[in-house]
Amino acid sequence: MDREPVDGIGLNSIALVGSYVPRRCGIATFTKDLRDALSALLGSDRTLVLALEEEASNFHYPPDVRYQIRAHQQADYRIAADLLNINQVDVAIVQHEFGIYGGADGSMLLTLLRRLRMPVITTLHTVLKEPSKGQARVMRELTELSDRLVVMSHIGAQFLRDVYSVPENKIVFIPHGIPDVPFVDPSFYKDQFGLEGRTSLLTFGLLSPSKGIEVVLNALPKVVQQRPDVMYVILGATHPNVLREQGDAYRNTLSRLVDQNGLRDHVMFQNRFVSLGELCRYIGAADLYVTPYLNEAQITSGTLAYTMGAGKAVLSTPYWYAQEMLAEGRGRLFAFNNVEELQYHILDLLDNPVERNAMRKSAYVHCRPMVWREVAHRYLESAQHATEERRQMPRRVVLPPAEVVVADSVPDINLNHLCTMTDDTGIFQHAIYTIPDRNFGYCTDDNARALVAALRYYDLRKDEAVIPLAVKYLAFIHGAFNREVGRFRNFMSYDRKWMEESGSEDCHARAIWALGEAVSLAPNLGVLGYATRLLNDALSALETCMGPRASAFALVGIHAYLRRFGGDTHIRRVREVLAHRLYGLFAERATPEWPWCEDSVTYCNARLPHALILCGQWLPDQDMLQHGLRSLDWLLRIQTNDKGDISLIGCNGWYTRGGERALFDQQPIEIMSLVDACAEAYRATKDPRWGDEIRRCLTWFLGKNDVGVALYDFKTGGCRDGLNPQGANQNEGAESTLSWVLSLLSVYALLEGHETDEERQVTPA
Repeated sequence: MDREPVDGIGLNSIALVGSYVPRRCGIATFTKDLRDALSALLGSDRTLVLALEEEASNFHYPPDVRYQIRAHQQADYRIAADLLNINQVDVAIVQHEFGIYGGADGSMLLTLLRRLRMPVITTLHTVLKEPSKGQARVMRELTELSDRLVVMSHIGAQFLRDVYSVPENKIVFIPHGIPDVPFVDPSFYKDQFGLEGRTSLLTFGLLSPSKGIEVVLNALPKVVQQRPDVMYVILGATHPNVLREQGDAYRNTLSRLVDQNGLRDHVMFQNRFVSLGELCRYIGAADLYVTPYLNEAQITSGTLAYTMGAGKAVLSTPYWYAQEMLAEGRGRLFAFNNVEELQYHILDLLDNPVERNAMRKSAYVHCRPMVWREVAHRYLESAQHATEERRQMPRRVVLPPAEVVVADSVPDINLNHLCTMTDDTGIFQHAIYTIPDRNFGYCTDDNARALVAALRYYDLRKDEAVIPLAVKYLAFIHGAFNREVGRFRNFMSYDRKWMEESGSEDCHARAIWALGEAVSLAPNLGVLGYATRLLNDALSALETCMGPRASAFALVGIHAYLRRFGGDTHIRRVREVLAHRLYGLFAERATPEWPWCEDSVTYCNARLPHALILCGQWLPDQDMLQHGLRSLDWLLRIQTNDKGDISLIGCNGWYTRGGERALFDQQPIEIMSLVDACAEAYRATKDPRWGDEIRRCLTWFLGKNDVGVALYDFKTGGCRDGLNPQGANQNEGAESTLSWVLSLLSVYALLEGHETDEERQVTPA
């Protein structure tokens, strides 16, 4: 733990990073209270706040917020780091909870911390005893980048030592801050809430199913039989995340339970987010405070800290923080979901005012060191220790190679041209320059790619504005399915007339690919159900799809499906059949000099080794995996020019065994296939060489190619249709634009630490 406090502050400025009021969440309130307490000691001009903001929010922040970080925009984290470095902030105090930062498991926070030159103190609002692999990876780097890790419970410190191997000198115990309120009798405030003559029970906080309030409602009928003056106050708005995903279903369930149990005169719902002053008065009016949480895995609770700090008698389930705080007679514990035990403790405490008041006093005295003024002093002491330590042992800021690529070479994701190319039916095939060309209508191939792009973007950014686009593309694919022949049609005219009864094998397989991705990444149950049913309906046609690219696209889609439904034995069998069919073509035709399954290298080439690498891992079949890696390596070697840049095989002649390869026209879709395959090769091997190959592939779009011109249009967000000897084709059609967007999404997913298939718990055979 930290050394003894030192005299004097010696700090010119402190930055706080976290969610912030008026956002309604516990961490936002915590950050605000800590900032106010630090400002009271340092001066308000010496503290600044960087507020985490969700995509759809439009908060009006107070003047203490210096910069707003959009949680799912990686560039904002880099800019925020530059801002703090330029202003020579002495210490950054970061509030950490996995869910408030962008990227897989909140990994975008690491982009900020890697760049900071000042000491970092990270307050851990959650320390997981059994993290996922992704969470553990993020947490370990977070602990390395932080100079101090603040925990608010002793069990949190134990987890840091035992689970994450954090050195003792980095761990600081600072309790959760609380308002400094007087110890008063509950009757002092009751008249303000219509509780005169009533015995008040209270639960407060943002409402969600994990709160377990139904346990209290089931305990109350027996309680009110003996104590008809009891009123249970449920204070707090529904949690914004719950409200967005489930509406007020949980609160409505509680309301129905109140009616079923005949408690309408004994339960008061206050469905709102109250000010600190009003909250303190509600707490003051309570005779008993109840936290009936359903899960032990909680290392801190602001609501419990607030109520104990106000001198309340507390009944709680034994989650970790409650066990620690309520020890030595400072409260009572009852078993999770145990209605009878809760009934007993409520009645026993209400019938024993002497014991109840002793409990109140013990809690109040215990929490005196937790008032915000004292907590702020502890943070300043830790900040000074960390600053002095940095002076003695300076730390170089070294960015990982992948991060340098993102900062210097990779644009932010821009979907403007994708939206321009989309109407109510779907995405147009072609464009004249940047204008959609209605003469050629639509195709299933492009709508399949567009569906994958929209859902991968949502998976990365959690921007709900993209969901309507995904729904349009999914609806197009559904309309393309001709149930009479069991195949997808491909081409549709602008007046919505299908031009054929069925499309090619590749078209069918691309639709399977898109549907598998939709199952894996579905943002809601509607998309999940829709895509799952359609994929299963279309699966039988794969039996007659003999082409290697059709098999490869279908395998990538099936693998995505199995991320969600890994136990689906039927689809696992289909995967095995297709994988061995594809691998059989390689085994039959490949030689050491030509490790390929055909006599010509044509289009979407890297999708074939991509499928082999995936299936080689998850069947598993090591020979299949190694051949996938070997053929991908060969594709990259034969498509590299003398300067070391990617030089794609052109579509005007392709590349035939024993012949000369065509240099032009080079197509963006080839890069997309290469990027996806290299990303999977990296996940399979952890060999950084594949990351270098991804960088080479992406820079092809940006001008490192045979002609030296950029195909990506920075103004529109589109991509030009190909590379020819005169330069770039200036039309920005769907295939090229989607190839750029999908390549960029794959890069960001890899760089932001998105889950590998192992971490998504894909079930191997």
